[in-house]
Amino acid sequence: MEFMIVIGIIGGVGSGKSSVASALAELGAMTLDVDQIGHDLLNETEIKNRLAERWGTGVTDSSGEIDRSVVAGIVFADSPEAADELKFLESLVHPRITHQLVSRIAEFKQSGETGVLVIDAAVMVKAGWDRLCDRLVFVEVPERDRLARCQQRGWTSEEFYRRELNQESLELKRERANWVIDNSGSPQELTEQVTGIWNHVHDNQA
Repeated sequence: MEFMIVIGIIGGVGSGKSSVASALAELGAMTLDVDQIGHDLLNETEIKNRLAERWGTGVTDSSGEIDRSVVAGIVFADSPEAADELKFLESLVHPRITHQLVSRIAEFKQSGETGVLVIDAAVMVKAGWDRLCDRLVFVEVPERDRLARCQQRGWTSEEFYRRELNQESLELKRERANWVIDNSGSPQELTEQVTGIWNHVHDNQA
C-alpha cells in the first residue's frame, strides 16, 4: 500500500459503529476513537474545573475524575436546560477534539504511514469531523434493534431518543455516505460487508 485514506464511520445511536471500526482494524486499518479522546479530555484540569464550576463537585467521582454518567444525566436530561448544558459541554470539548484529529491525521500522513485510517465518532456529522474524512461509511440498523441494544446497556427508551435527537438526522448521514453497511445481521455478515469495502478501497488505490 502506498496511500493514506481516512474513513469516517457514521450511523444512528446503537448501530454498532465501533464494531465496524474494529472489523476494519482487524483487516489492518489504524483507528482513532473520538469518544475515547473526548473521555480523556474530560479529565484535563481546565475542563474538569470548568465542569465543576458549572455543575458542582457532584460531577466527579470518589477518585476526583469526571463521572461521565453524571454528565450524561445533565446534558441528556428531559428538561429545557439540557440543550444549553450540552452546548456548553460541546463548546469545551469539540474544538479540542478537532485539534487533536487534525494533528493526528497530519502526523500519520507526514510519518509515511500507509493504508487506511478510521475515525469512529458518535457525533461525526454534527461536529463537522466528516470534513476531515475522504470517505464515509453509514452503519444501518432498524430503530427497534438499535433501541434494544441500548436498553441492554442499561439505557431507557427516553435516553435513547434524547441522544438520537441531539445528532444529525439518519437521512442526512445516509446521504453523505459513500458506503452503507447493514449491521442488523450476524457478525459474519458484517465482516463480509466490511471486507468488501476494504477490497474496494485497495482496488481503487492500487
